[in-house]
Amino acid sequence: MMQELILDFSKHLSQAIKIGTQTEFNEPKNDIKNVLICGLGGSGISGTIISQLLAKECQVPISVNKDYHLPVYVNESTLVICSSYSGNTEETLMMYDQAIKKRAEICIITSGGKFKDFAETNGHNHIVISGGLPPRAAFGLAFPQTLITFNKYGLISANKVNELSNAIDLLDKEESDIQETAKNLANHLHGKIPVLYSESSLEGICVRFRQQINENSKNLCWHHVIPEMNHNEIVGWKSKIDHLAVVILRAESDFYRNVERINYLKSVVSKCTDNIKEVFAKGENTIERAIYLIHLGDWASYYLAELKGIDSVEVDVITGLKNMLADLD
Repeated sequence: MMQELILDFSKHLSQAIKIGTQTEFNEPKNDIKNVLICGLGGSGISGTIISQLLAKECQVPISVNKDYHLPVYVNESTLVICSSYSGNTEETLMMYDQAIKKRAEICIITSGGKFKDFAETNGHNHIVISGGLPPRAAFGLAFPQTLITFNKYGLISANKVNELSNAIDLLDKEESDIQETAKNLANHLHGKIPVLYSESSLEGICVRFRQQINENSKNLCWHHVIPEMNHNEIVGWKSKIDHLAVVILRAESDFYRNVERINYLKSVVSKCTDNIKEVFAKGENTIERAIYLIHLGDWASYYLAELKGIDSVEVDVITGLKNMLADLD
């Protein structure tokens, strides 16, 4: 099942762009002065990545919240985007209740559940996407809606949405090469604990890759970013560590000083392990490069699960946690 879902990524993106662009939004009551994206797990990662991709274009601050509680600054000039694929994510529902009390402008992205009911009953701007998938496999359905929401509110131009459409063409063109690279990457990671590094502008993509390794591959993993890790974690590379496999995500847009930092990092890490790979994004802009790396990471996590002989879909431990929490009510 997961193989088919990853293979459908570009189809999901195309479907989502059509749904989102055709959805009509009402004008907000107040000027938007900041944006808070609320969501967790597979529903929340879109916000993390979007906040970085739009950092150089959006003229208002963008924050991401993955908790039960809203920050105190939220008010009637805050756009609160609630993203919950199931429509029933308890943390996001609690944040929604607080946003209502703070009279924030609310937009909802969901496939159904309580959030769909709230959106329709309370007249919030909202986009409804197809349901029935594992939330992490619905990234291609939810990510475009977050981007489109910024455009609908006049916070970014339509160029970013057009770039996303071009990214679909890139994926279709590169699909076989992406899968081959992902297989090689999975072999590199097999039997190891993955360590993911990137420039800070790609951290959201690193997080997505890590989460996919956690859920699809049932594997522990960690990530860090340059330049911050140059001020702490780099010192930890001190002795031979053969049970770790390092992957460095790279892009043409890497800042030139960070390129030199990455080169230095490789010289340090190579004294401790030979298990180092760099993966270079393809694409003409940040959106295309992000989508390329996300798709590559999804495939690598799937192929790693196949090498381990495990089910890439099941997440029984998360289901058990949700059942336990439901019993508390």
